[in-house]
Amino acid sequence: MNNQLSLYIKNVTIYAEDRMIENGGLMIEEGRISKIFTDKEKPESYPSRFKILDGQGLNVVPGFIDGHIHGANGSDVMDATEEALDQIAKVLPKEGTTSFLATTITQSTENIERALRNVASYRNKDGFADIIGVHLEGPFIEPSKKGAQPLEHIKKPDIDLFERWQALSNNKIKTITMAPEHDEDGSFIRHLADAGVNVSAGHTGTDFAGMKEAVSRGVRQVTHLCNAMSGIHHRDIGVVGAAFLLEELRAELIADGIHVAPEMLQLIYENVGSERLILITDAMRAKCLQAGNYDLGGQNVFVDGIRAVLEDGTLAGSILKMGNGVKQMLKLDGVSFEDVIAMASMNPAKQIGVFDRKGSIKIGKDADLLVVDDQFTIKYTLCRGTIAYEGEE
Repeated sequence: MNNQLSLYIKNVTIYAEDRMIENGGLMIEEGRISKIFTDKEKPESYPSRFKILDGQGLNVVPGFIDGHIHGANGSDVMDATEEALDQIAKVLPKEGTTSFLATTITQSTENIERALRNVASYRNKDGFADIIGVHLEGPFIEPSKKGAQPLEHIKKPDIDLFERWQALSNNKIKTITMAPEHDEDGSFIRHLADAGVNVSAGHTGTDFAGMKEAVSRGVRQVTHLCNAMSGIHHRDIGVVGAAFLLEELRAELIADGIHVAPEMLQLIYENVGSERLILITDAMRAKCLQAGNYDLGGQNVFVDGIRAVLEDGTLAGSILKMGNGVKQMLKLDGVSFEDVIAMASMNPAKQIGVFDRKGSIKIGKDADLLVVDDQFTIKYTLCRGTIAYEGEE
């Protein structure tokens, strides 16, 4: 029997999946949304054990889903320990993230397999962000667009190796970042797409024609748009242009103002739109910590409090918090609450096939919720109905 305390949230504006409800309420039981009330409706009865949270005019929105994060709070997915995943999962609710894909990096086969086994055996904990799968970033990428991925461990696409890894992960690999130009006959992409894996083009030098071909084979996403890929040129619009024009594609976006300039964020938003953008952090272990030297995939990374870079100055992931990325997007012309909810919650849930239980506010879904003010400052974070974070007054 589930002894979790039920929760009734009242006096809030609810950004539900299909409408906005002013002065509404939510009943949460056994970690899920059991009832949604309008301003004229109140509970006729209450569960035997419950708590009332008076939102006092605040807003309730779905929790953020970070589909691309390597680490935080001093830990990295590649550490391959339960403690490392705990450290990441317990700190993310402070920035509004209630679910995430544990993201690997191009590394030795042995190290990748250790990380996958660790995620396979991990069990989500109450009050922590949920790990809802794995994002396998690399090692099947283009060396000239490696970014902060270690060159010596890059491999050619290999169906047998991927299937071994998928088995080791207990079928938890939901997204893979790869360079489509190295899958010459398309068999690798087709195999993954047929298996329901979200295939994302990234760390790639392919051109626009190559992207059109990749999409025809099953690519449906672009990894950290503008970074580690061919950009827009007046004679070939590359991967970035493909994200603009090809409606089949959704695109990850690191909205820290560093990986992509604010002016480019505006251009991307106006050309791609909130229905096809997915906000991510691509954060590494230094997130939430002080400036200094850190490790990423066996490489030294210097963090100055604003950005993370390798010794040659290459950007090495980020230290972005999802809540700050959302606020950055809200500064753009034309971006609304509903737009950032789509980009930070709904779209990632749809892209990796968990929209039946996460990504929006609807009866029966997990109670992954944020209570925020009109500037999107987080007052409360709920992970499956448990208050995981309470902001300071």
